[in-house]
Amino acid sequence: MRYFFIVLLLLASSLKAQDTLQQKKDVKVGLVLSGGGAKGFAHVGVLKKLEEAGVRVDYIAGTSMGAIIGGLYASGYNAIELDSVLRVHDLGGLVKDELPREVSSFYQKENGGKYAISLPLVKRKIELPSAVSKGQSAFNIFSQLTEHVHEVNDFSKLSIPFFCIATDLETGEEVILDKGFLPEAIRASGSLPGLLTPVILDGQVLVDGGIVDNFPVEKMKEKGVDYIIGVNVSGGLKDIENLNTLPEILIQIAGFQMYDKWEDKINQSDIYISPELTGFNTFSFDQGVEIIKRGETAAEKVMVQLKELASKQQKDTLRTISSFPKVEELLIKEIVIKGNRNYTDKYCIKKLGIAEGEVISHKEFMRGIDVLTATNNFASIYYKLTPEQGGTKVEFEVRENPERTFIQFGGHYDDLYKTGVLVNFTTKHLLFKNDFISADFVIGDNLRYNLDYFYDNGFNWSVGVNTRYNSFKADIVSSILPVARNNDPLDSGLKIPIRYYDFTTRFFLQSTVKDKWAFGVGIEHKYLNIFTDEVIESNTYRIHFEKSHYMNFFGKVMFDTYDTKYFPKKGFYLNTEYLLYVVSSDYNNNFVPFSQLYGRLGIAHSFFDKLTLHLLSEAGLTIGNNENQVLDFHLGGYNENYINTFVPFYGYGFAELNESAFLRTALTIRYELFKKNFLSFTGNFARLNNDIWNDGRIFEDTKTGYAAGYGVNTILGPVELIYSWNPDNNNNFWYVNVGFWF
Repeated sequence: MRYFFIVLLLLASSLKAQDTLQQKKDVKVGLVLSGGGAKGFAHVGVLKKLEEAGVRVDYIAGTSMGAIIGGLYASGYNAIELDSVLRVHDLGGLVKDELPREVSSFYQKENGGKYAISLPLVKRKIELPSAVSKGQSAFNIFSQLTEHVHEVNDFSKLSIPFFCIATDLETGEEVILDKGFLPEAIRASGSLPGLLTPVILDGQVLVDGGIVDNFPVEKMKEKGVDYIIGVNVSGGLKDIENLNTLPEILIQIAGFQMYDKWEDKINQSDIYISPELTGFNTFSFDQGVEIIKRGETAAEKVMVQLKELASKQQKDTLRTISSFPKVEELLIKEIVIKGNRNYTDKYCIKKLGIAEGEVISHKEFMRGIDVLTATNNFASIYYKLTPEQGGTKVEFEVRENPERTFIQFGGHYDDLYKTGVLVNFTTKHLLFKNDFISADFVIGDNLRYNLDYFYDNGFNWSVGVNTRYNSFKADIVSSILPVARNNDPLDSGLKIPIRYYDFTTRFFLQSTVKDKWAFGVGIEHKYLNIFTDEVIESNTYRIHFEKSHYMNFFGKVMFDTYDTKYFPKKGFYLNTEYLLYVVSSDYNNNFVPFSQLYGRLGIAHSFFDKLTLHLLSEAGLTIGNNENQVLDFHLGGYNENYINTFVPFYGYGFAELNESAFLRTALTIRYELFKKNFLSFTGNFARLNNDIWNDGRIFEDTKTGYAAGYGVNTILGPVELIYSWNPDNNNNFWYVNVGFWF
């Protein structure tokens, strides 16, 4: 019996020793992911193979794209989920900071599409932008993908401990980011100079970590891991033939010192993986699927080593990455905004479209971020969602644009205003917070200016002032002109060369609903001066047709969801205005108070993303007795910036048709032949009569016109060549328009 107990004791000791030996076999694995732009997609392919081999990753370090992939993996995504994320989200498009037009303010929708060049003025000097993109879109997607860990401030508390590398732009020193706000950290690590603006974090200005350490193997060793798997997608220095862009040149310069120590980094990696990525570059985002496969192929070559490493790890401690619920709605419990100095909390909250105590969809919340971004008042808008009892606390950290004054330029040619060069000066928060003033000056064949002052008062009615001076020369059919005072009547149908001057000032109140609807009321002063010069026996006589001041009241309602201002493919547009003429200096001695109602409705819808049907209807109605033909509605010609009561109509000359009321409908069929190249055909139909409805017989006495055209949407604005005609006579017209309309 004594021997039996001795055997049991020896057996227990042996089992304990084996268990101790097994415990000693468990090793900690650190994964280091290099930067490389789009080539970093290969990291996802490597992660797939690590999971297939059963390797447990205990620590992750990354730089630039390696930080983005590594940070997402550390937050809880598995490799398959990351593959899906990269396929769904256009990471290449994120650096463009492109926003849909629908999130722009009404002022931007009406006036923003005029400028080809916009440059900030700092200390009265033109300053070039610091980067191609602010990186707001990049931050937004990083923040959305990591909302489940927004409350985690210590990256060692993530599903897998993590750190990334950034560079202090002021000192050139390496900065290790292992605490803070995860989307902000990976955004900083990937801020390639010239491409994305730097990130200001704790008083430091941070840019891409690849400048100082694109492969932080040494830093991983300091974390006490036993094995290091290093994945390098950078590819080393390039030949001069492959240095074609500014970011590539900057990466090359940064690599001079970094690649000098590259062999040491490789030697410190226990398993080194370097996918074959010849033919791909930093911006090959559209080839992500193939790049991921290259990562899988490279990892497959070391699969034996990976499985051997996995066998040394305790399987009962293998981290399981659980899925996390997608948040569809947010109950806003508290809103905190920091960093705003010149724009009030009320202004920011109005643009964001959120309110404490309300439930908002996640989609609408992100739309609010886009709306605030579209104001161009903020260099960055960072947000954090923290779950709390009874709802979600939303914290915003905003950084206002340091530039407050801009100079902008545009150019245009059309058949009415001829050649014009536009110079704009815009300055913000000049008198109050939330305000701006914008001044357009057009130099060319017809001098013009447009001055806007607008104070955005948040939820309440906002205040605006607009004053403009407009002038042009045109041949007008004499029948639409009033008999000039002290002159004989003009021959009917004769075309008279006239000069048209308009000076209008408006003071108004305006309110908007989610920047889709706008409502405004105000008072207007208008001065019209219309004349022709007649030469008789070498003497010039000026004949005035109108030379009156008017005081008017107006109200307007607008709705605009067009996807683009020019060549829209989808959306609705509504512009209605009621104008009451109250008092006039009455140059022609025929004024009595009257009013006019005008409306314009547009609908655009596309099929197969190439073919667009664009329906546009307009109507004008005079209420009361107007004896001044100048203030009638005048149809004819083609122009996108007609003023007052002038309305475009294909097939007839400028202002050839006129009446106190009209109804016009135009249907355009537009086909995108190549990207931003459009073929179009338009049929427009109009009825002009005091009684436009004609007891329902609106097709009687209808004017008809047609047009065919070719247009290109360029960075300078639309370029169009249009031919129009009508079946009623042999008249035909060619129109050439170049550049943004203004």
